[in-house]
Amino acid sequence: MSNHILAISDGTFEDEVVQSQQPVLVDFWAQWCGPCKAIAPILEDLSKEYAGKVKIVKLDVDHNPATPPKFGVRGIPTLILFKGGEVKATQVGLLSKTDLLKFIDTHIE
Repeated sequence: MSNHILAISDGTFEDEVVQSQQPVLVDFWAQWCGPCKAIAPILEDLSKEYAGKVKIVKLDVDHNPATPPKFGVRGIPTLILFKGGEVKATQVGLLSKTDLLKFIDTHIE
């Protein structure tokens, strides 16, 4: 991961996402997933731009099998935006930086 993106697990999901005081964008991903690798640098850029406003975290679906089914994750990358511990929006698949900015901005206001 990076200095701005936190790797979370089934065990830390509640504390890092549900209990977070700020909105959280969760990237459900896997090491073998090409689109997941493609979106990673975009998320890295956004983690700097939204520092202090939106927390960006990654959950590896291969190593954390309990959490993805709770949120209907069937394909990756799946991005789920949480606010106040609740799901505000879900996006499946690779997005451009422009589309990802729009996705976040639309739902964090």
